[in-house]
Amino acid sequence: MILDTLFQFWHVILLFFIVAILYAAVGFGGGSSYLAILALTGIVFTQIRATALLCNIVVVSGNVFLFYHQKKLNWKKILPLILFSIPLAYLGGYLKITQQFFFILLGFTLLFAAITMWISKRIVSSDEKNTNSKPLRNTIFGGVTGFISGMVGIGGGIFLAPLLHLTNWDTPKKIAATASFFILVNSIAGLLGQYSNPDFNIDWNLTSILLVTVFIGGQIGSRISNQYLTPIQLKKATAILIAFVSIRILWKYLF
Repeated sequence: MILDTLFQFWHVILLFFIVAILYAAVGFGGGSSYLAILALTGIVFTQIRATALLCNIVVVSGNVFLFYHQKKLNWKKILPLILFSIPLAYLGGYLKITQQFFFILLGFTLLFAAITMWISKRIVSSDEKNTNSKPLRNTIFGGVTGFISGMVGIGGGIFLAPLLHLTNWDTPKKIAATASFFILVNSIAGLLGQYSNPDFNIDWNLTSILLVTVFIGGQIGSRISNQYLTPIQLKKATAILIAFVSIRILWKYLF
């Protein structure tokens, strides 16, 4: 059965491996790309969301572990972000949604964020301290992105990271660390919300293979980030990935 699945979905497995490397390198889980890839396989949408979130959890767990030991997680600033994001991600995962309008809006929003990040010249240097954490703003950011991520079946890092970069929230490395932790907790909450829904369904033959694949890819990606990417390269890479995802979404749902 597993061999049959490998032969049938070898191209999906390869794409998941590549996505896990690229997204882990900038602190993301890759949920948005996993959704796009699985959408081409004919698998039912409820199963697609659950599989994407499980892969998110596997990829960013390794990132969070590394960032924790490198002391890149600022808990005082992170806790307001996840205060409402976790329950709202659970609610979003529980809700039934329609795809068309939401994905078009999502595509334009991500494209705008990517362009703004790319042309922005302001960046927090590695030795500059941002002491104004603005917990209320962080709570709003976290709640909104948590709810949206739960509905779609992603961890929300691709929403959160542009907001944090544009507001000079902290250094790029700490933003990547924060996005990883945010994706982890919200992917778990969103998955639990989906599990509570009677329509929950998942193919464990395919999913188990994909989980092993993205775990290996995620470990490779996180180590590439920590050893080879400078802060400005990290910001530019994030912008490129977000633009790529937005264009793909718009192409699919507009044409």
